[in-house]
Amino acid sequence: MTLKKETLGMWLGVLGVAIFAITLPMTRLATGTTAAPQLSPWFVTLGRAALAGVLSLAVLLLTRAPRPTAAQRKSLGFALLGNAIGYPLLLGYALRSVTASHAAVITALLPLTTAAVAAWVLHQRARLGFWLCAGLGALLVMAFSLMRTYQQGHGFGLEWADLLLVGAVLAASLGYVYGAQVTPALGAERVICWVCVLALPITLPGTLLTWPDHPVNTSAWLGLLYVGLFSMWIGFFAWYRGLAMGGALRVSQTQLLQPFLSILVSIPLLGEPLDTVTLGFALAVVATVFLGKNLATSPAPAKAKSSSS
Repeated sequence: MTLKKETLGMWLGVLGVAIFAITLPMTRLATGTTAAPQLSPWFVTLGRAALAGVLSLAVLLLTRAPRPTAAQRKSLGFALLGNAIGYPLLLGYALRSVTASHAAVITALLPLTTAAVAAWVLHQRARLGFWLCAGLGALLVMAFSLMRTYQQGHGFGLEWADLLLVGAVLAASLGYVYGAQVTPALGAERVICWVCVLALPITLPGTLLTWPDHPVNTSAWLGLLYVGLFSMWIGFFAWYRGLAMGGALRVSQTQLLQPFLSILVSIPLLGEPLDTVTLGFALAVVATVFLGKNLATSPAPAKAKSSSS
């Protein structure tokens, strides 16, 4: 892998992260809050994937894309479960209870979980220092959640919304890595297109069945349009290609920018205050991931798998 190719992969990763960072405030805009609900999380999840699926079908037909093989469909299936269903659904329910800025701190774990899944699926390895730093970042996220719960008078314990966010992070990481696994063969654009098309038998009828039967703000529809067009589709063009070109373990660390971008966008878009405690925890988590990234610049080579395993 040449340095030029790695650098381009990193920049594509940054572009994908910038698009994904706006997903948090846009999802909250679409779903509303528990006190003032808008679109249901199920409808947002299915609707955004259905919108991307219809667009993807047109692209695949126009480009006469060959059908994926059975082995590729397996990876695409995991990407579907993680990125098209698991992540947006869990995120949608969580954001009805917590602010986008709060969610940004929890989702700062994405570099850790993506690297862990990459090590497991793609047999990429990092030095011990990387995992120690990543573990410290996870402890900081847990401390943040416990502190917020205590401040709200619920004692020391994890909020249900935070557990949903952790599940969303794990789902996204799974989808990211399995999508990157087949990107060299299919191409970044075709990977996300096939993911969305394979999901259409579920998402299209599901969208119609969960269509809202009550008035919904225009801002909620705009939020759905963004997460369907950009978060579910265009952003992955850059992200999957970046992971494949620069290496999933390294490029995943560009996600350290995501919490700050989400917090900054949430201020004008949702009117959320600039909470110094939230910003401080986000900075601390990102600092550990950044340090871990430097320790992983020359990962130890993975041991070859035994043919009998």
